[in-house]
Amino acid sequence: MIRKFYYTFHSGKNFKLGYYLRCYMRLLVPRFLTRKRLPSLLAEAEGRDDIDYMRDRVDYYCQLTEPVTLPASCETLRQAWKRVCGGTVYDHDTYEFTRYYDPEKRWGVLPGDIVTVPKCPSVVKSRPLCDGNANSVLLKLDKIRHFIFVEDAIPFEKKSFKVLFRGKVVGKDSRKLFMRTYFGNPLFDVGDVGRHTDSPEEWRTGKLTIREHLDYKFIMAIEGNDVASNLKWVMSSNSVAVMPRPTCETWFMEGRLIPNYHYIEVKPDFSDVEERVSYYNNHPEEAKAIIAHAHEYVSQFKDERREKLISLMVLDKYFRMVQ
Repeated sequence: MIRKFYYTFHSGKNFKLGYYLRCYMRLLVPRFLTRKRLPSLLAEAEGRDDIDYMRDRVDYYCQLTEPVTLPASCETLRQAWKRVCGGTVYDHDTYEFTRYYDPEKRWGVLPGDIVTVPKCPSVVKSRPLCDGNANSVLLKLDKIRHFIFVEDAIPFEKKSFKVLFRGKVVGKDSRKLFMRTYFGNPLFDVGDVGRHTDSPEEWRTGKLTIREHLDYKFIMAIEGNDVASNLKWVMSSNSVAVMPRPTCETWFMEGRLIPNYHYIEVKPDFSDVEERVSYYNNHPEEAKAIIAHAHEYVSQFKDERREKLISLMVLDKYFRMVQ
């Protein structure tokens, strides 16, 4: 009980109460005011020195190149806004940017962990990394859970040479495979933190705070329902993310990560994890180079003003492409 109480207040995750307070304060702003501001915000984006970089990200998130007619069943923004009060993080995160647009615009939106390509162009949090996924238009959704960055004061060489994994295992075949492979190996500190799980009793353990993760040199980032939600904060730390090549991506553009440059790549069956981390433990300068590259990659998401403008530009492109 004491441990659960400690974790609740020291997890290192984003503060949900503050998030929802901001969301509901946003609802107090009349939408006609935000619609009036849209042209000036888009003009601000066009006038920035980094506009080419921004356009590149917009085209990455929204890969539509030809106009598309949406099915008549697609809802209007006005209909979607009716869900916001008492709604999910997806309702609030989309409303943050859709409120700048005409309420009669129609759109497709799929909340949740999406790992297939929608039949019509739709706003999603995640999409599969595959050919022909243009109908999956990425927006920064469920950011309260997915977008966490840390300040890590522990140098890589001062961390413990172990591979850490904490995560929910039930229903996640790749995580079960990893646990079966390395549970009991003294180089690995691994555990299933799910409350409702079908894993063996000996796998089950309590959660660690993000700060407690940072004592370890190597942290597994294993995909769950879609992406590995810990990848962003691991890459902002002085530990190294270890994972197979991603199969899904979000606003973080996991598809642009370079193996063994931004993270340590291992085989999908995890058979080489011990070999790979031992190599980088014996070659710390190479490990620290990966950490530096990861920090550089993460830094592009820390400009909050630019992130807002890119989000508006993604929706602007989407609404120009659908009818």
